[in-house]
Amino acid sequence: MSSNPIGVALVGAGFFARLHLDAWQRLDDVRLVAVCDRDPATHAHVTSVDAHIPIYGELSTMLNAEEPDLVDIATPPDTHLSLVAEAAARGLDVICQKPLAPTREESERLVEVCEKAGVVLAVHENIRWAPWHREIARLIDAGKIGRLHRISMRLRPGDGQGKDAYLSRQPYFQSMPRFLIHETAIHWIDTFRFLMGEISGVFARLERLNPVIAGEDAGVIVFAFDNGSTGIFDGNRLNEHVSDNPRRTMGEMWVEGSAGVLRLDGAGDLWWKPHGESEAEHRYEWQDRGFAGDAVLATQAHIVAHLRDAGPLENSGRDYLRNLDIEEAIYRSSEQGCWIDLNLE
Repeated sequence: MSSNPIGVALVGAGFFARLHLDAWQRLDDVRLVAVCDRDPATHAHVTSVDAHIPIYGELSTMLNAEEPDLVDIATPPDTHLSLVAEAAARGLDVICQKPLAPTREESERLVEVCEKAGVVLAVHENIRWAPWHREIARLIDAGKIGRLHRISMRLRPGDGQGKDAYLSRQPYFQSMPRFLIHETAIHWIDTFRFLMGEISGVFARLERLNPVIAGEDAGVIVFAFDNGSTGIFDGNRLNEHVSDNPRRTMGEMWVEGSAGVLRLDGAGDLWWKPHGESEAEHRYEWQDRGFAGDAVLATQAHIVAHLRDAGPLENSGRDYLRNLDIEEAIYRSSEQGCWIDLNLE
Protein backbone atom coordinates (compact mmCIF):
# COMPACT_ATOMS: atom_id res chain seq x y z
CA MET A 1 0.00 0.00 0.00
CA SER A 2 1.29 3.48 -0.85
CA SER A 3 1.85 6.20 1.74
CA ASN A 4 -1.22 7.98 0.41
CA PRO A 5 -3.91 5.29 -0.16
CA ILE A 6 -7.39 6.20 -1.36
CA GLY A 7 -9.76 6.27 1.60
CA VAL A 8 -13.06 4.51 0.91
CA ALA A 9 -16.30 4.67 2.89
CA LEU A 10 -18.78 1.89 2.10
CA VAL A 11 -22.49 2.62 2.44
CA GLY A 12 -24.46 -0.60 2.84
CA ALA A 13 -23.57 -3.91 4.47
CA GLY A 14 -26.21 -6.19 2.95
CA PHE A 15 -25.85 -9.18 0.63
CA PHE A 16 -24.06 -7.60 -2.34
CA ALA A 17 -22.33 -4.88 -0.33
CA ARG A 18 -20.38 -7.65 1.38
CA LEU A 19 -18.75 -8.44 -1.95
CA HIS A 20 -17.71 -4.77 -2.19
CA LEU A 21 -16.31 -5.03 1.33
CA ASP A 22 -14.28 -8.13 0.49
CA ALA A 23 -12.85 -6.48 -2.63
CA TRP A 24 -11.85 -3.29 -0.82
CA GLN A 25 -10.06 -5.38 1.79
CA ARG A 26 -8.00 -7.08 -0.93
CA LEU A 27 -7.10 -4.07 -3.08
CA ASP A 28 -3.73 -2.41 -2.82
CA ASP A 29 -3.51 1.37 -2.54
CA VAL A 30 -6.91 1.51 -0.78
CA ARG A 31 -7.87 2.01 2.85
CA LEU A 32 -11.41 1.22 4.00
CA VAL A 33 -12.06 3.98 6.53
CA ALA A 34 -15.65 3.15 7.59
CA VAL A 35 -18.91 1.36 6.82
CA CYS A 36 -22.40 2.80 7.14
CA ASP A 37 -25.62 0.78 7.44
CA ARG A 38 -28.85 1.56 9.28
CA ASP A 39 -29.58 -2.09 10.09
CA PRO A 40 -27.65 -3.19 13.19
CA ALA A 41 -28.17 -6.81 12.14
CA THR A 42 -25.67 -6.33 9.31
CA HIS A 43 -22.94 -4.88 11.49
CA ALA A 44 -21.77 -8.25 12.79
CA HIS A 45 -20.58 -9.24 9.33
CA VAL A 46 -18.42 -6.12 9.08
CA THR A 47 -16.80 -6.71 12.45
CA SER A 48 -16.22 -10.36 11.54
CA VAL A 49 -14.16 -9.16 8.58
CA ASP A 50 -12.25 -6.50 10.51
CA ALA A 51 -13.08 -5.54 14.08
CA HIS A 52 -11.27 -2.23 13.65
CA ILE A 53 -13.55 -0.81 10.92
CA PRO A 54 -15.79 1.96 12.36
CA ILE A 55 -19.50 1.35 11.68
CA TYR A 56 -22.10 4.12 11.52
CA GLY A 57 -25.86 4.20 11.20
CA GLU A 58 -26.13 7.45 9.21
CA LEU A 59 -24.11 8.75 6.27
CA SER A 60 -23.88 12.30 7.60
CA THR A 61 -22.51 11.08 10.92
CA MET A 62 -19.91 8.97 9.16
CA LEU A 63 -18.81 11.76 6.84
CA ASN A 64 -18.56 14.22 9.75
CA ALA A 65 -16.33 11.80 11.64
CA GLU A 66 -14.24 10.30 8.83
CA GLU A 67 -12.36 11.73 5.84
CA PRO A 68 -12.89 9.42 2.86
CA ASP A 69 -11.85 10.27 -0.68
CA LEU A 70 -14.45 7.98 -2.23
CA VAL A 71 -17.94 6.90 -1.15
CA ASP A 72 -19.11 3.49 -2.39
CA ILE A 73 -22.93 3.25 -2.27
CA ALA A 74 -24.28 -0.32 -2.27
CA THR A 75 -27.84 0.13 -1.04
CA PRO A 76 -31.28 -0.35 -2.67
CA PRO A 77 -31.98 1.93 -5.67
CA ASP A 78 -34.57 4.19 -4.02
CA THR A 79 -31.92 5.42 -1.55
CA HIS A 80 -29.28 6.32 -4.12
CA LEU A 81 -30.15 9.90 -5.08
CA SER A 82 -30.11 11.31 -1.56
CA LEU A 83 -26.93 9.43 -0.60
CA VAL A 84 -25.09 10.41 -3.78
CA ALA A 85 -26.19 14.04 -3.37
CA GLU A 86 -24.85 14.18 0.19
CA ALA A 87 -21.49 12.76 -0.80
CA ALA A 88 -21.20 15.00 -3.87
CA ALA A 89 -22.08 18.10 -1.83
CA ARG A 90 -18.97 17.38 0.25
CA GLY A 91 -16.81 17.11 -2.90
CA LEU A 92 -16.38 13.35 -2.63
CA ASP A 93 -16.08 11.01 -5.59
CA VAL A 94 -18.81 8.37 -5.73
CA ILE A 95 -19.38 4.78 -6.82
CA CYS A 96 -23.06 3.86 -7.08
CA GLN A 97 -24.52 0.39 -7.53
CA LYS A 98 -26.93 -0.24 -10.38
CA PRO A 99 -29.83 0.33 -10.86
CA LEU A 100 -28.82 3.97 -10.43
CA ALA A 101 -32.36 4.94 -9.40
CA PRO A 102 -35.94 3.71 -9.80
CA THR A 103 -36.51 5.83 -12.95
CA ARG A 104 -34.55 7.19 -15.91
CA GLU A 105 -35.41 10.76 -14.84
CA GLU A 106 -34.10 10.27 -11.31
CA SER A 107 -30.97 8.61 -12.67
CA GLU A 108 -30.24 11.68 -14.80
CA ARG A 109 -30.73 13.94 -11.78
CA LEU A 110 -28.22 11.79 -9.90
CA VAL A 111 -25.69 12.16 -12.71
CA GLU A 112 -26.26 15.92 -12.90
CA VAL A 113 -25.73 16.33 -9.15
CA CYS A 114 -22.24 14.84 -9.49
CA GLU A 115 -21.42 16.79 -12.64
CA LYS A 116 -22.41 20.09 -11.00
CA ALA A 117 -20.31 19.22 -7.95
CA GLY A 118 -17.34 18.33 -10.18
CA VAL A 119 -16.93 14.84 -8.69
CA VAL A 120 -16.46 11.46 -10.36
CA LEU A 121 -19.53 9.21 -10.55
CA ALA A 122 -18.73 5.60 -11.42
CA VAL A 123 -21.46 2.98 -11.80
CA HIS A 124 -20.76 -0.40 -10.19
CA GLU A 125 -21.77 -2.24 -13.39
CA ASN A 126 -19.60 -5.25 -12.72
CA ILE A 127 -20.64 -7.93 -15.25
CA ARG A 128 -18.58 -6.39 -18.07
CA TRP A 129 -15.55 -7.06 -15.82
CA ALA A 130 -16.26 -10.79 -15.52
CA PRO A 131 -13.06 -12.46 -16.75
CA TRP A 132 -14.84 -14.38 -19.53
CA HIS A 133 -16.27 -11.15 -20.95
CA ARG A 134 -12.87 -9.47 -20.84
CA GLU A 135 -11.36 -12.46 -22.65
CA ILE A 136 -14.16 -12.47 -25.24
CA ALA A 137 -13.50 -8.76 -25.84
CA ARG A 138 -9.78 -9.46 -26.24
CA LEU A 139 -10.46 -12.16 -28.82
CA ILE A 140 -12.87 -9.92 -30.73
CA ASP A 141 -10.33 -7.08 -30.78
CA ALA A 142 -7.62 -9.51 -31.96
CA GLY A 143 -9.80 -10.54 -34.93
CA LYS A 144 -10.17 -14.14 -33.73
CA ILE A 145 -13.92 -14.28 -34.43
CA GLY A 146 -13.82 -12.33 -37.67
CA ARG A 147 -16.67 -10.10 -38.77
CA LEU A 148 -19.27 -10.24 -36.00
CA HIS A 149 -22.63 -11.80 -36.84
CA ARG A 150 -24.47 -12.43 -33.58
CA ILE A 151 -24.25 -12.51 -29.80
CA SER A 152 -26.70 -14.61 -27.78
CA MET A 153 -27.17 -14.85 -24.02
CA ARG A 154 -29.38 -17.50 -22.42
CA LEU A 155 -29.81 -16.39 -18.80
CA ARG A 156 -31.01 -19.11 -16.39
CA PRO A 157 -29.80 -18.56 -12.78
CA GLY A 158 -32.66 -20.62 -11.30
CA ASP A 159 -33.11 -18.47 -8.19
CA GLY A 160 -36.63 -17.20 -8.86
CA GLN A 161 -38.79 -20.22 -8.04
CA GLY A 162 -41.70 -20.24 -5.60
CA LYS A 163 -43.09 -17.96 -2.93
CA ASP A 164 -39.71 -17.50 -1.21
CA ALA A 165 -37.88 -16.36 -4.35
CA TYR A 166 -35.04 -13.91 -3.53
CA LEU A 167 -36.11 -13.50 0.13
CA SER A 168 -32.94 -14.98 1.60
CA ARG A 169 -30.66 -12.70 -0.40
CA GLN A 170 -32.30 -9.54 -1.79
CA PRO A 171 -35.96 -9.51 -0.67
CA TYR A 172 -36.74 -6.15 -2.29
CA PHE A 173 -36.55 -7.97 -5.64
CA GLN A 174 -40.09 -9.28 -5.02
CA SER A 175 -41.63 -5.80 -4.88
CA MET A 176 -39.80 -4.15 -7.79
CA PRO A 177 -42.41 -3.14 -10.42
CA ARG A 178 -39.72 -3.53 -13.09
CA PHE A 179 -37.44 -6.46 -12.39
CA LEU A 180 -35.76 -8.66 -15.01
CA ILE A 181 -34.69 -5.83 -17.31
CA HIS A 182 -34.22 -3.05 -14.75
CA GLU A 183 -32.29 -5.16 -12.24
CA THR A 184 -30.73 -8.04 -14.20
CA ALA A 185 -30.73 -7.70 -17.99
CA ILE A 186 -29.29 -4.20 -17.66
CA HIS A 187 -25.98 -6.02 -17.02
CA TRP A 188 -26.16 -7.60 -20.48
CA ILE A 189 -27.33 -4.42 -22.17
CA ASP A 190 -24.08 -2.93 -20.88
CA THR A 191 -22.02 -6.03 -21.72
CA PHE A 192 -23.46 -6.36 -25.23
CA ARG A 193 -22.50 -2.74 -25.88
CA PHE A 194 -19.00 -3.40 -24.49
CA LEU A 195 -18.52 -6.43 -26.74
CA MET A 196 -20.45 -5.55 -29.91
CA GLY A 197 -20.68 -1.77 -30.08
CA GLU A 198 -23.64 0.58 -29.97
CA ILE A 199 -27.22 -0.71 -30.01
CA SER A 200 -29.45 0.86 -32.67
CA GLY A 201 -32.80 -0.89 -32.10
CA VAL A 202 -34.71 -3.37 -29.93
CA PHE A 203 -37.74 -5.65 -29.92
CA ALA A 204 -38.91 -7.31 -26.69
CA ARG A 205 -41.51 -9.64 -25.24
CA LEU A 206 -41.54 -9.65 -21.43
CA GLU A 207 -43.45 -11.94 -19.04
CA ARG A 208 -44.03 -12.61 -15.36
CA LEU A 209 -43.74 -16.35 -14.63
CA ASN A 210 -43.66 -16.30 -10.82
CA PRO A 211 -46.90 -14.68 -9.57
CA VAL A 212 -45.48 -13.76 -6.15
CA ILE A 213 -43.28 -10.99 -7.57
CA ALA A 214 -44.46 -7.62 -8.83
CA GLY A 215 -42.36 -7.26 -11.98
CA GLU A 216 -41.41 -9.28 -15.03
CA ASP A 217 -39.01 -12.19 -14.52
CA ALA A 218 -38.73 -13.55 -18.08
CA GLY A 219 -38.30 -12.15 -21.54
CA VAL A 220 -36.73 -12.30 -24.97
CA ILE A 221 -35.04 -9.24 -26.49
CA VAL A 222 -33.66 -8.81 -29.99
CA PHE A 223 -30.98 -6.13 -30.43
CA ALA A 224 -29.65 -4.51 -33.61
CA PHE A 225 -26.12 -3.09 -33.48
CA ASP A 226 -24.65 -0.26 -35.51
CA ASN A 227 -22.13 -2.68 -37.04
CA GLY A 228 -24.96 -4.70 -38.64
CA SER A 229 -24.82 -7.63 -36.19
CA THR A 230 -27.70 -8.95 -34.08
CA GLY A 231 -28.04 -9.76 -30.38
CA ILE A 232 -30.47 -12.03 -28.57
CA PHE A 233 -31.09 -12.01 -24.83
CA ASP A 234 -33.31 -14.90 -23.69
CA GLY A 235 -33.72 -14.76 -19.93
CA ASN A 236 -35.78 -16.12 -17.09
CA ARG A 237 -34.81 -16.39 -13.44
CA LEU A 238 -36.77 -19.58 -12.69
CA ASN A 239 -35.00 -22.24 -14.73
CA GLU A 240 -31.36 -23.29 -14.41
CA HIS A 241 -28.58 -23.91 -16.87
CA VAL A 242 -25.91 -26.60 -16.61
CA SER A 243 -23.48 -25.49 -13.91
CA ASP A 244 -22.33 -26.41 -10.43
CA ASN A 245 -23.03 -22.75 -9.58
CA PRO A 246 -25.78 -21.23 -11.77
CA ARG A 247 -24.94 -17.72 -10.48
CA ARG A 248 -21.31 -17.87 -11.68
CA THR A 249 -22.05 -16.91 -15.30
CA MET A 250 -25.87 -16.70 -14.85
CA GLY A 251 -26.22 -18.58 -18.13
CA GLU A 252 -24.54 -19.40 -21.43
CA MET A 253 -23.35 -17.14 -24.23
CA TRP A 254 -22.44 -17.55 -27.91
CA VAL A 255 -20.52 -15.04 -30.05
CA GLU A 256 -20.65 -15.87 -33.76
CA GLY A 257 -18.57 -14.40 -36.54
CA SER A 258 -17.20 -15.08 -39.99
CA ALA A 259 -14.35 -17.17 -38.53
CA GLY A 260 -16.36 -19.36 -36.15
CA VAL A 261 -18.27 -19.55 -32.87
CA LEU A 262 -17.05 -18.76 -29.35
CA ARG A 263 -19.12 -20.34 -26.56
CA LEU A 264 -19.21 -19.55 -22.85
CA ASP A 265 -20.50 -22.35 -20.61
CA GLY A 266 -21.78 -22.33 -17.04
CA ALA A 267 -18.38 -23.21 -15.62
CA GLY A 268 -16.82 -20.02 -16.99
CA ASP A 269 -14.98 -21.98 -19.68
CA LEU A 270 -14.69 -20.72 -23.26
CA TRP A 271 -14.92 -23.01 -26.29
CA TRP A 272 -13.83 -22.10 -29.82
CA LYS A 273 -15.16 -23.77 -32.97
CA PRO A 274 -13.64 -22.55 -36.23
CA HIS A 275 -15.69 -23.24 -39.37
CA GLY A 276 -15.22 -26.82 -40.52
CA GLU A 277 -13.25 -27.86 -37.44
CA SER A 278 -14.01 -29.41 -34.05
CA GLU A 279 -14.77 -27.35 -30.96
CA ALA A 280 -11.88 -27.08 -28.47
CA GLU A 281 -11.44 -25.32 -25.17
CA HIS A 282 -9.88 -21.87 -25.28
CA ARG A 283 -7.88 -21.70 -22.06
CA TYR A 284 -7.36 -18.45 -20.21
CA GLU A 285 -6.49 -17.45 -16.64
CA TRP A 286 -9.09 -16.39 -14.09
CA GLN A 287 -9.94 -16.89 -10.44
CA ASP A 288 -13.24 -18.45 -9.31
CA ARG A 289 -13.68 -16.17 -6.33
CA GLY A 290 -16.40 -13.81 -5.17
CA PHE A 291 -19.07 -12.94 -7.72
CA ALA A 292 -18.69 -13.69 -11.45
CA GLY A 293 -15.01 -14.60 -11.41
CA ASP A 294 -14.04 -11.76 -9.06
CA ALA A 295 -15.77 -9.17 -11.23
CA VAL A 296 -16.40 -6.93 -8.20
CA LEU A 297 -12.69 -6.74 -7.45
CA ALA A 298 -11.91 -5.99 -11.11
CA THR A 299 -14.56 -3.25 -11.23
CA GLN A 300 -13.29 -1.52 -8.13
CA ALA A 301 -9.67 -1.86 -9.26
CA HIS A 302 -10.57 -0.14 -12.55
CA ILE A 303 -12.21 2.76 -10.71
CA VAL A 304 -9.24 3.18 -8.37
CA ALA A 305 -6.87 3.16 -11.35
CA HIS A 306 -8.92 5.92 -12.97
CA LEU A 307 -8.79 8.01 -9.80
CA ARG A 308 -5.02 7.52 -9.89
CA ASP A 309 -4.98 8.96 -13.44
CA ALA A 310 -4.22 5.54 -14.93
CA GLY A 311 -6.72 5.68 -17.77
CA PRO A 312 -10.27 6.61 -18.80
CA LEU A 313 -13.32 5.45 -16.84
CA GLU A 314 -15.38 2.84 -18.69
CA ASN A 315 -18.42 3.13 -16.44
CA SER A 316 -19.14 6.81 -15.85
CA GLY A 317 -22.62 7.88 -14.81
CA ARG A 318 -23.13 9.98 -17.94
CA ASP A 319 -22.14 7.14 -20.27
CA TYR A 320 -24.35 4.76 -18.31
CA LEU A 321 -27.49 6.74 -19.13
CA ARG A 322 -27.39 5.21 -22.62
CA ASN A 323 -28.03 1.82 -21.01
CA LEU A 324 -31.12 3.28 -19.38
CA ASP A 325 -32.35 4.70 -22.69
CA ILE A 326 -32.10 1.19 -24.12
CA GLU A 327 -33.87 -0.22 -21.05
CA GLU A 328 -36.76 2.22 -21.53
CA ALA A 329 -37.00 1.24 -25.20
CA ILE A 330 -37.21 -2.45 -24.22
CA TYR A 331 -40.14 -1.84 -21.88
CA ARG A 332 -41.86 0.32 -24.48
CA SER A 333 -41.35 -2.32 -27.16
CA SER A 334 -42.92 -5.01 -24.99
CA GLU A 335 -45.87 -2.81 -24.05
CA GLN A 336 -46.53 -1.72 -27.64
CA GLY A 337 -45.50 -4.92 -29.42
CA CYS A 338 -43.26 -3.10 -31.89
CA TRP A 339 -39.68 -2.54 -32.99
CA ILE A 340 -38.05 0.56 -31.44
CA ASP A 341 -35.44 2.34 -33.56
CA LEU A 342 -33.11 4.04 -31.08
CA ASN A 343 -31.57 6.20 -33.79
CA LEU A 344 -34.93 7.94 -34.13
CA GLU A 345 -35.30 8.63 -30.39
